[in-house]
Amino acid sequence: MSADTHEEIEYRVSTLELFFDLVFVFTITQLTGKLADDTSPLGFAQIVIMLFVILWMYFGYVWLTNAVPPNTTLRRLLLMGGMGGFLVIALAVPNAFGSAGIAFGVGYLIVNLVHSGLFISAAGPGSAAAMARLAPFNLGSAGLVFIGGFLPSTWRAVAWTAAVALMILSPYVNRRHGEFQIRSAHFVERHGLVVIVALGESIIAIGIGAAGLPINLQLVVASLLGLALVYQLWWCYFGREQDARAEHNLASMTPSDRARAALSAFGFAHAPILLGIVVVAVGVKKTIGHATEHLYFSGALALGGGAAIFLLGEIYFRWRLRIGSNTWRAAAVIAALATVPIGLWLAIAQLGALVLVFGVLLVVEGKRAV
Repeated sequence: MSADTHEEIEYRVSTLELFFDLVFVFTITQLTGKLADDTSPLGFAQIVIMLFVILWMYFGYVWLTNAVPPNTTLRRLLLMGGMGGFLVIALAVPNAFGSAGIAFGVGYLIVNLVHSGLFISAAGPGSAAAMARLAPFNLGSAGLVFIGGFLPSTWRAVAWTAAVALMILSPYVNRRHGEFQIRSAHFVERHGLVVIVALGESIIAIGIGAAGLPINLQLVVASLLGLALVYQLWWCYFGREQDARAEHNLASMTPSDRARAALSAFGFAHAPILLGIVVVAVGVKKTIGHATEHLYFSGALALGGGAAIFLLGEIYFRWRLRIGSNTWRAAAVIAALATVPIGLWLAIAQLGALVLVFGVLLVVEGKRAV
């Protein structure tokens, strides 16, 4: 294995990386708004495709800054170029399967080119060599996204789905993961901040849902229940120092195992975690404005189903990094889905039921930790 010379050096997330995340906040807002406007199966499928395409390169930039600290003017300027590409993507999200498809594809191609170029030119020899083998796959998927932007919506969906398939397959074709440099502390902290950003969108959803409504008891109760649910999602991810345990377990692995675990636990597991947060935000947004009414099936499913998707991602994340038992979380998946019929009767009741489900989970897991 070819190792990087700066393998043992650790550092924390830089303020420039946090600045970079501001665009991701906007991207999550755009995806949430898009799904809230169209909760049909087709609308959900489009969100899943776009979210995975976006997350693949967004997480790619996490791997990039993990190997290449943005500590020179040139590196910062190139990261700003990538940030500009992500901004174009975010602007295109609402009509990406319509007239904005070309803009989405162009932005994605820019993001990809900056990522591959900076990674290969500035990373240590091991990481750069590994990225050089992965870059053709990334550029191939970016090419499919770019070409898809010029195609009719149906064929665009086919091209972008093919891009997602290529993304998923590429790490298994290029099996020499151990050459990638993984600094555990920075890696875990960076992904934790991404989750915080996504949870912030759920808070924003409460405010958007309440906009223009009279401040009465039902609105206050519904808003507080929404806040409680977001806090419980936070606890599921960060509670009982789960992030510290993740960092410790990741750091204790061999370089090859660490890279594979980073891909699965922080890539494939975080996709459903973030998707679940987005879908829950849509459900919360729809609930706040209709707290004492029934939800349509799509809204009720967004609340219960979004929570279930989040928990499934969490279960895989914890299993992959060997962080505790998942028995109660698996039970919570079923319980979250069981709240859907409640929402068809009364929106605020389903929100309260979900808070109860997560509350029981928190209490039970808290007792098991004592």
